[in-house]
Amino acid sequence: METYGYVRVSSLEQNADRQIWAMNELHIPSCQIFVDKQSGKDFDRPAYKKLVQSL
Repeated sequence: METYGYVRVSSLEQNADRQIWAMNELHIPSCQIFVDKQSGKDFDRPAYKKLVQSL
């Protein structure tokens, strides 16, 4: 079974590196980590949609 990751930060100024680093520590391939920089109240998230399609 493959493992995927999803990272979201609320704004462009915020940094997703710590979350991505944690997923790398879990040996999740970078091509299977999806990242959105978008508000949590808006669920129209492009990377999330790609993740769902991959699953």
